[in-house]
Amino acid sequence: MTTFDWNNLGFSYHKLPYRFIAKYQQGKWQKGELSKENRFLIEEGATALHYGQQCFEGLKAYRTKEGHVQLFRPMENAKRLEDSCRRLLMPVLSEGFFLNAVKEVVKANEEFVPPYGTGATLYLRPFIIGVGDHLGVAPAEEYLFVVFASPVGSYFKEGLQPANFLVTDYDRAAPVGTGGQKVGGNYAASMYPHELAKELGYADCIYLDPATHTKIEEVGAANFFGITHDNIFITPKSPSILPSITKRSLLYLAEHRLGLKVIEGDVFIKDIAQFKEAGACGTAAVITPIGGIQYHDQFHVFYSETKVSPLIQQLYDELVGIQFGDIVPPDHWIEQVL
Repeated sequence: MTTFDWNNLGFSYHKLPYRFIAKYQQGKWQKGELSKENRFLIEEGATALHYGQQCFEGLKAYRTKEGHVQLFRPMENAKRLEDSCRRLLMPVLSEGFFLNAVKEVVKANEEFVPPYGTGATLYLRPFIIGVGDHLGVAPAEEYLFVVFASPVGSYFKEGLQPANFLVTDYDRAAPVGTGGQKVGGNYAASMYPHELAKELGYADCIYLDPATHTKIEEVGAANFFGITHDNIFITPKSPSILPSITKRSLLYLAEHRLGLKVIEGDVFIKDIAQFKEAGACGTAAVITPIGGIQYHDQFHVFYSETKVSPLIQQLYDELVGIQFGDIVPPDHWIEQVL
């Protein structure tokens, strides 16, 4: 059995004993099964390889203080995967099929769900790829659905600490492209600007809207939010932004648990001084406070480059408390596994 230093995992892949694999053939999804093999053969003409016909999800399993294991809003991941599949002309999975596959993987790898109190989680990566013998640009007739798992720590090695970001001139998605779906092409487009930002000493880059380059859209692979000086929680809204489940959860918590006014709308880069606190959010990152943003020759600092701001700390505590079972969740947010 592999042993882990649960307190110092980082966000990286670890091969676990089991993953779930199902095939789509002759117009329907097969039953699928657990597998010990983390490699599989696909055809050289697979549409996933040549035309980007693939999509994925990311969610986590959490160990509670009582030793139970639970998922956070997994049906939202199932719905988002459906949306990605429809956009890429791929066969959708039923929400029940998705949930059962995820649960099977968690149960089979239960010993690798990190202990309560370490902050670590079991990350789950469901994905669908087009396979088969193809040459022309057209949807595949066969697909693979896979769910694998890996224990992870913080996405950013500093954990809940402010990070600085650089506004990039590059785009991660086209104005009416696939930015609103969780597809690999968006992430491939982000790798080069991410590397440029890292070389300059920033945690990642901030993308502006691809149509006008005037409005904040995403922070690396995460969503942006800001809290104004008069306590309004604002997050961008655009068809080219990935609809983050964490962001939607924070919108609810900010309004119903912290009593803030919430708005989804335009966030112009020229107006960032309206925010006293700002952050990036997502399944992997959870919440990362933004210390400062470099835009052209100006560097704007929010609350602090070294300290976590008070409202972001409250949001983080509320969200993580729900995920680990310490705080009563809103209805239908938690799915028990074990």
